[in-house]
Amino acid sequence: MKKNLFMLLSALAILSLALAACATPAPVAPTAMPAKAFRIGLVTDVGKVDDKSFNQSAWEGAQCGAKETGGTTKYIETTDPKDYDKNIAQFGDEGYDVIVTVGFALGEATIKNAAKYTKAKFIGVDQFQEKPTAGVGGLIFPEDEAGFQAGVVAAMMSKTGQIGAVLGTDVVPPVWRFGEGYRAGAVWAKKDTKVNIVYHNDVGFDKTFTDPEWGKTTALSMIDKGADVIFGAGGKTGNGALLGVAQSGKALAIGVDTDQYLTVPEAKAVLLTSAMKLIVPGTCDMIKAVKAGTFKDGNIVGKVGLAPYHDTESKVTAEAKAKLDEAMKGMAAGTLKTNVAPAKP
Repeated sequence: MKKNLFMLLSALAILSLALAACATPAPVAPTAMPAKAFRIGLVTDVGKVDDKSFNQSAWEGAQCGAKETGGTTKYIETTDPKDYDKNIAQFGDEGYDVIVTVGFALGEATIKNAAKYTKAKFIGVDQFQEKPTAGVGGLIFPEDEAGFQAGVVAAMMSKTGQIGAVLGTDVVPPVWRFGEGYRAGAVWAKKDTKVNIVYHNDVGFDKTFTDPEWGKTTALSMIDKGADVIFGAGGKTGNGALLGVAQSGKALAIGVDTDQYLTVPEAKAVLLTSAMKLIVPGTCDMIKAVKAGTFKDGNIVGKVGLAPYHDTESKVTAEAKAKLDEAMKGMAAGTLKTNVAPAKP
């Protein structure tokens, strides 16, 4: 009897220990925390990200940067210059890794906010850095060289000896360099060329790049006076000039910033070429540098060039192509200078 009781108690003890073991949770391997998202914010100037020109190119560069780094990107369109700080702060307060600010006019706000949001890297497109500022890289371009090349082609293609340029305000140094480079290239190619350059200075800054109607009527006026090649540079204002040329059917047009054959289809038939600033790859490369830890403060000089002739290829003479080739080789060798100052005197 005692033996059976002992065996029963032993079995119960073993069962109790087994149940206790089952009740004890097995150790769980620690779960790795998800990596913090790499975020890129972009603040436009008073133009829009669909301006088919400058702001759109910067936005496409930001999207490229996001794709290349596995990050995400958002934009804020500025409608009033007074909102520069507020718009930048939206990304700064949310802890974005990169903040891209587009245009010369945002330069002061960019430097100011870089001192406040020190964990972010700032890319100022078209913002020349007088001196290095911690966390700020200025993506700048030799617009005078792109304008010079456009001027060479315009002068060589003109049958009347008169060409024009419809531009945004010359208060913005890159716009001024485009225009004066265009003038210099035309006169270099054919010294007797008459160049009519008009800057849109008679309106507020928030209007100078967003006035396609003014651009259109100004271009039509130039054509009526004999100009047969028109360079349009200045966001939607410049686009208006291209549309004016297309409407007239009496001249050829030259676009700006990007290959506008792809962005302003209404002007395809008359678009000779575009004086391009390679903003998309320039912005994208600087974003990748932030991710890689190789970002540098100060100025980064991007590349420029002319877009393909597309539909007007057959109209461009061998003489014009040879003259442009001469100019490009001279610039590359350093033997040909535009003599355009970094900023308006």
